[in-house]
Amino acid sequence: MGTRASPVISVVLVFIGVPPHSRRGLTRDKDRVLRRHRLPMSRGLVMIRRPKYFALLTVVGLSVLGASCASLEEDRGPQGVLAPGDPARPVMAAVETVVTTDTAVDADDPALWADPADPSRAVMFGTDKSDGLYVHNLDGTVRQFLPSGPVNNVDLRAGFPTPQGERVLVAASNDAPGANGVNLYLFDPATLATVDYGFHATPYEPYGFCVGRRGDDFHIVVTTKAGTVHQMTVVAGPTGPVIGAPRVLTLGSQLEGCVVNDAADTLYVGEEDVGVWRFDFDPAGSGTPTEIARVDRIRIRDDVEGLSIMRDGGVEYLIVSSQGDSTYPVYRIEGDGHVYLGRFAIVDGPVIDGVTSTDGLDAFSGPIGPFPQGAVAFHDDIDSPNPGQQNYKIVDWRDIKAALGL
Repeated sequence: MGTRASPVISVVLVFIGVPPHSRRGLTRDKDRVLRRHRLPMSRGLVMIRRPKYFALLTVVGLSVLGASCASLEEDRGPQGVLAPGDPARPVMAAVETVVTTDTAVDADDPALWADPADPSRAVMFGTDKSDGLYVHNLDGTVRQFLPSGPVNNVDLRAGFPTPQGERVLVAASNDAPGANGVNLYLFDPATLATVDYGFHATPYEPYGFCVGRRGDDFHIVVTTKAGTVHQMTVVAGPTGPVIGAPRVLTLGSQLEGCVVNDAADTLYVGEEDVGVWRFDFDPAGSGTPTEIARVDRIRIRDDVEGLSIMRDGGVEYLIVSSQGDSTYPVYRIEGDGHVYLGRFAIVDGPVIDGVTSTDGLDAFSGPIGPFPQGAVAFHDDIDSPNPGQQNYKIVDWRDIKAALGL
């Protein structure tokens, strides 16, 4: 197959009314738009809209002969059930989050929790990349807000020992300029209250994030745009969390989503333009990644974003956010093997709108709130009909199983 000349492209990102802590998110959107744009350009101008702010991305280049000016967003193509590739089965959301105090939540990643003794006592954590961390009730209302700044990905693990008793360890990556790191929180399962637990500064910009357990040991995992993975232990010290020395793993390009399979002692990482990889989670184990799934534009369309694991009836399922076409491929985990089972998309329902361009997602295995067999929470980049608003949608796991015939 012959090659075609590549245009020379100059990019200018103009911030309009954007505070410094929000500029990194807009720069990231610029990078994603350019990666998705597959057509040569003559001259283009696109407005990148984010809640509260917007920026202008000016692209100037020398086009290949015969190429016409094209919108940078047009290359995404049909989304969800209309996306090309393996057909996505439709499901509808049962719950969506509602924030009445902010009309432009910059949502990204959710994390679900339920009391094993009383699953009706349940909450969902959700990041706002501009302002902080929300704690939602399972009817979507806000229970609590922690103004932590631009937190991006969030995850949790229960049973974390502290001098005050066991708590749920909650943590989130934070890429505030000049203050990169991880915010840590303690969630009290008795009172359902969340408190700040400290901040771990990092010399690199954190991007994706997840939490895992190895027996009694708790680990936080940070992924970066540079393709590195940083795995660190966390213990409760006399005055706050104590973070261990990092184990560093490496892939070839920008990373974000990750999830730890505690039972199998494995770590899954999403390389945005490439696919999904698995590592041994043992700090003393091999640092060689195993390929699980590739961006092929049939099952997965870049970017690879959120990853989560659902456990149901002794079976484990890996769920992936295929952000480029707003679909969710599902794989059955069989030891070292991963069997593709199909993919689904979240469509408009009678009351709640569908979901597009998901960043983070989280699956909860077992009863939680009104969902007797589990639920999956998803970031939605456009909460119709509310211009500029993003939120989270929750789908009953039974509906996903029925759609895929599981």
